[in-house]
Amino acid sequence: MYDWGLIWDNHSALLNGLLVALEVSLCAVVISIAGGLLLAIMRMSRPPISYIAVVYINVFRGVPALVSVIWVYFGVSLLLGVDFSVFQAGVIALSLLYSAFMAEIFRSALSAVPAGHREAGQALGMRPIRVFFSVILPQAIKIALPNIGSMYIGMVKDTSTFTVIGLLEVVRVTQNVVSQTFQPFVLYTAAAAIYVLAAFVIDLVFRLIENGYASPPSGAMARALRSRKRRRIKQLMADLGS
Repeated sequence: MYDWGLIWDNHSALLNGLLVALEVSLCAVVISIAGGLLLAIMRMSRPPISYIAVVYINVFRGVPALVSVIWVYFGVSLLLGVDFSVFQAGVIALSLLYSAFMAEIFRSALSAVPAGHREAGQALGMRPIRVFFSVILPQAIKIALPNIGSMYIGMVKDTSTFTVIGLLEVVRVTQNVVSQTFQPFVLYTAAAAIYVLAAFVIDLVFRLIENGYASPPSGAMARALRSRKRRRIKQLMADLGS
């Protein structure tokens, strides 16, 4: 017989496992966004810089998360003489993998911004780097947001493979409880439900962020964005006036 009461009996441990998964994936997504943007710029540059980015992207898009974390935890740590914690190894492994995916997302988003916007910024006397960060990048982020949200959901799920190094996320906690109760169907069903609910919540959060970038935007986030835009316009006018 299935003992569904085990889910409630162990809900604290399961939720703590989810918290660990979210912490690892949140750290990794921040690093991956920065790394992916850098790789996208490199790939859109001239050779040989673009070749380096192409090799990295194609290699790490094909490496499974399980192999990546084993490389980091058992390989790179020994090679560099650094004793990574399981948390650090998980963050590094996810960052290496998802920087490659983020690079393609940002490359397509940057390419989708009309070239006339860049030319308009330069016509106003803005330097190329300022045109990129003030004109091109904000539009590219708006385009990339839906795919970044999907990637983050994938990151949360990929933490389940880090049981091999002992990371106490949802699946590892589930394995520990199953070894004591011998109720795999019940507990793995609960683990799946936790991941599904987490995916719904993450999707909702990213949709709220997208709505903040919508035209015309609405809500508290939109007011904050409008305030920020007004400050940037005032600063730009002040710079042009000087």
